Amino acid sequence: QLQLLESGGGLVQAGGPLRLSCAASGRTFSNGAWGWFRQAPGTEREFVAAISGSSGMTYYADSVKGRFTASRDNAKNTVYLQMNSLKPEDTAVYYCTATTAQFRLTTTTGYGYWGQGTQVTVSS
Repeated sequence: QLQLLESGGGLVQAGGPLRLSCAASGRTFSNGAWGWFRQAPGTEREFVAAISGSSGMTYYADSVKGRFTASRDNAKNTVYLQMNSLKPEDTAVYYCTATTAQFRLTTTTGYGYWGQGTQVTVSS
């Protein structure tokens, strides 16, 4: 059974860094893609970042460009999200997701596997 396990969430002051990790077991995504989404209370789940498992090409939401960096280690079957210069509006539950395909990566419909989420809270 496929499992995606996020870690690294927590409390951080505005302006600080935080790194999220997501490890997959049961399947590799070297020829697919990984995604990061987030959801704050009362809002829809929104796209944050995506990375191709093969090429390493990355895609970012405008709200996080220049601050967040996605990366992956295929040998460890793990994806990372390095978050810098965090803002209070970044506060949300962050979800790791993955797909064996390479399209529709900026919408939730492009993914079939989801982690349980990790809380990121940024204080002023």
